[in-house]
Amino acid sequence: MQNVTPILHPLDHGITIIDLMERDLQGRTGGYVIEAEKIALVETGSSLSAPYILAGLEKLNIKPEQVEYIIVTHIHLDHSGGAGYILPNFPNATVVVHPRGARHLIDPSRLIVGARAVYGDMLDTLFGPIEPIPEERVMIRSEGDTLDLGGGRILSFYDTPGHANHHFSIYDPVSEGIFTGDTVGIRYVKQFTGYDFETIFPSTTPSEFDRAAVFASVEKLQKLGARRIYHGHFGVTEPAEFAFERTQKTVAAFDDIARSCFNSGGGVEILAEKLLEYIGQDLAEQGYPTDNLKPFEMESRFNAQGLIYSLERELKKKSNS
Repeated sequence: MQNVTPILHPLDHGITIIDLMERDLQGRTGGYVIEAEKIALVETGSSLSAPYILAGLEKLNIKPEQVEYIIVTHIHLDHSGGAGYILPNFPNATVVVHPRGARHLIDPSRLIVGARAVYGDMLDTLFGPIEPIPEERVMIRSEGDTLDLGGGRILSFYDTPGHANHHFSIYDPVSEGIFTGDTVGIRYVKQFTGYDFETIFPSTTPSEFDRAAVFASVEKLQKLGARRIYHGHFGVTEPAEFAFERTQKTVAAFDDIARSCFNSGGGVEILAEKLLEYIGQDLAEQGYPTDNLKPFEMESRFNAQGLIYSLERELKKKSNS
């Protein structure tokens, strides 16, 4: 692996973000190191992020053999695609995953086919190699299950579909925070956008977006009374309620725009443009400048793909009923 200079963001409560430098961009995707009696890493990113994780742990004076758990919120490649690739560096680590995601980490062949349908020829460039994980090194955590990191730090797992059916979120009682992956949106930070402000918009990328499930997941997480949200993309929202409110508002807007576009015969390209228009309007309502929406362009296209796919699936289900 190449030598890299890691970018770390130390937080309170023994948590540090390692910038995973997705697409060589700062502030896009983060991995969270939880330093407890048993050390855990939440999210690996793709295999291209492996050098940044290893260098980040070295900077934190953590040896790879000290890491006991690698937790992935869901199996999309920007969150877990590198888990199998990096795992040989962690001889004592177990990979913790949602029940619906485990088999795809053990045998990623179907996952690769599905990802290639979305990303096409860009797949290898964006995510690098995707390696299988030995079954005996995979731990499944379901709704209500826990993971004891020692010293009273017991993580709790919650099934939170909406972005993906194989998605859980993790509540940490020490930080009073929730690691939410993509469940409550993408936090667009200054390092990534170049803006002098930060905001949240949803991720509706293929292929399992479900508006009702998002709302149900948000409601479930709200009941935990958490103080902060740890986003996969990127960093911390505090108070947590702001992330919940933004998710409810913007998911409803994205879905309404998609339905209107879909019902009038519009496809992915037209919908992507309409999503960008909405983002500009929303930023303007918040008092932010809207002269440069480039940071949202690629995500808008992927979001449009996911929304159209979900509506096609919904239509097919109605036709068959």
